[in-house]
Amino acid sequence: MSSDRLLQPLWDHLLIHHLSLILSPFFPVILAFFSYFIFSLPFAVMDLLGEKVSSFHKYKIQPDRRPTLAMMARSFMTALYNHVFFVLPAALIATFVLPAPTLPQSAPTLCQLLTEGLATLLLFDTQYFIWHYVHHKHPQLYRWIHAVHHEYTVTFSWSTEQLSIPELMSVGFWSNLDPIILKCHPLSAWCVTVFSLWMSVEDHIGYDLPWTLNHLVPFGLLGGAPAHDMHHQRPSTNYAPFFSHWDRTFGTAATLKKSKQ
Repeated sequence: MSSDRLLQPLWDHLLIHHLSLILSPFFPVILAFFSYFIFSLPFAVMDLLGEKVSSFHKYKIQPDRRPTLAMMARSFMTALYNHVFFVLPAALIATFVLPAPTLPQSAPTLCQLLTEGLATLLLFDTQYFIWHYVHHKHPQLYRWIHAVHHEYTVTFSWSTEQLSIPELMSVGFWSNLDPIILKCHPLSAWCVTVFSLWMSVEDHIGYDLPWTLNHLVPFGLLGGAPAHDMHHQRPSTNYAPFFSHWDRTFGTAATLKKSKQ
């Protein structure tokens, strides 16, 4: 099967068997939240086991600062509360404002999916770098909007979406608008949602694992957990969520110095 047709069976299956689900205004919300939940859970278990799994724990960036069950529960419940009481209602309201979605009969080519996904990630990375920088430099904005995410200087997977409501809504707005601006195929948009959630969780796991994306992608193009953990330790550094080029360009990049066990 050529790459132009590689994704067509999957797309046909979705259109034939799950059309009502993928047309639902709640589908992107459910997809994003369950991606966050599923990706975060294994790392939360590893955090709770700690030194009992030494082969994993040896990669802990801050080995002397271990998240507690109470910290994890608070972060997860914050994310759950925000989604139930704000994101889901916003998705419902959007159905009365936006035109009904139409789904193409053809799947994207594999090349199209990859290029659209990369373009969306790069656009979001730029938007969030600017937003993040401004909210750290403006004391009132930081205090009332972004400080919720910096409650803990130690990062852990559930803290990925420990966000204030304004921050979550603005991030969600870009995440949904960017694929529209770039005229992405719906399947590309859903794939980049899942992939960006994985990258976000990876940023917050608090482990410098040798198989994470920042090690697999060459030339230090991705910051990953080391860069974002450093941001939580030194908040005037590493503002970009995924890539490293903006922090390098504006002199805000900082290299992590891992604590000794």
